[in-house]
This record gives sequence, structure tokens and C-alpha cells, in this order.
Amino acid sequence: MAETKKLQDLFLDTLKDVYFAEQKIVETLPEMEEAATSVQLKDAFTKHLAETKVHVERLEQVFEIIGEEPEAKTCDAILGITDEGAEIMEEYEGSPALDAGLLAAAQAVEHYEMSRYGTLRTWALELGLTDAAGLLQTTLDEEQATDLALTSIATSVVNQKAEG
Repeated sequence: MAETKKLQDLFLDTLKDVYFAEQKIVETLPEMEEAATSVQLKDAFTKHLAETKVHVERLEQVFEIIGEEPEAKTCDAILGITDEGAEIMEEYEGSPALDAGLLAAAQAVEHYEMSRYGTLRTWALELGLTDAAGLLQTTLDEEQATDLALTSIATSVVNQKAEG
């Protein structure tokens, strides 16, 4: 008979998934920064890379809180999103729409992360892991701020350039 999985198991599996995702984002952001032409977008990618490295460290703290070794589990969702970003870099290289495509890919990443961090925070609270919930909320707040910053860059600079 199969083992009965509980919320704690789902929490751990999802934590491993987002740990993989954050590591993949650390790997991908420098490529996106290099491909971007807008100074504002380049700066946003550079800033988010530094934040993402801290997010990885926070996830390692959450693993420690629950008594588990940090372990990544392949996240097909982030692989799909980053593959789309790579496709945009290839197909739109030299195009006025490149930065808009990069920005859209970055926001897809942010929305995925916000979904995962919100879910993990809620589950951590349900499981009585208040310290972990606090760490996850801090990262969620940063992801939301990054999303808003990207929207601002899109509406003030990048989308207009893409039209031309």
C-alpha cells in the first residue's frame, strides 16, 4: 500500500522545487542581462540576480528549520519558462522588441515565484513553522517588488521602444 502523503511532504517537495527554480534563475539572469539593451532592464536583472542569491540562502535556512538538507528537485515549470526566455533571446536578437520579450519572460518567472512563495508561506503557517513563514514572506515581498519594478520599466521605456 502506498505511503500516505501529508501537507508536510508537499511542503518539502515544493520547497525542493523552488530551490531548483531559484538556482536556475541565478544561472539564467546573467544571460538575460547581457542580452538586454535597455540600461534600466540590465540594472533590474543585475539587482534581481543579487536578490535571487539571497533567496537561495533563505531557502537553505528554511531547510535547516525543518531539519532537512537542502535538495533541489527538477522544476519543469521553471525550465519551460526559462526555455521560452532563451527562445525570445534567439528569435528577437537585434530587434526593437527584444527587451519587451525579455521583460515578459522575467515577469513570467516572477509570477511563478510569487505563486510558490505564497503557497509555501501559507503551508508553513499551517504547519506551525512561523520562522520559515517569515523567511518565505520576506522573499515573497521582494518578488512582488521586482514584479512592480519590471512593470514600471515596461510601461515607461521598453514597450514604447518595442513599438518603434
